[in-house]
Amino acid sequence: MGFQTEFNSVCKFKNDQELYELLEYGRGKMLKEGLRVFPTGQKVIAYTPDNKAVAIVLITASVAEINFQGREVTSVELQLVRKLTDEESRVQTDLAYEMFFGNPA
Repeated sequence: MGFQTEFNSVCKFKNDQELYELLEYGRGKMLKEGLRVFPTGQKVIAYTPDNKAVAIVLITASVAEINFQGREVTSVELQLVRKLTDEESRVQTDLAYEMFFGNPA
């Protein structure tokens, strides 16, 4: 058992419904497998499941635990700061692909 640190500038959703709720209501929650450390109080770029940058979000809470089924999970609460413009999204998506999501060199 150990904690995995997330990139300080990346918040990638694996679930379209969680992302929809954040963008629609301005607040949302994301559930991740494993014990992870998210930088509470920090603004990060949110990405869709297909790695497209869509918004700037504020991480308001992060709780890592072992649930009743014995699985390690981390619950992250988010607040929408603002959606990205088309150009900002394109640039951030390209940079993230090169830095995080692309093939290793």
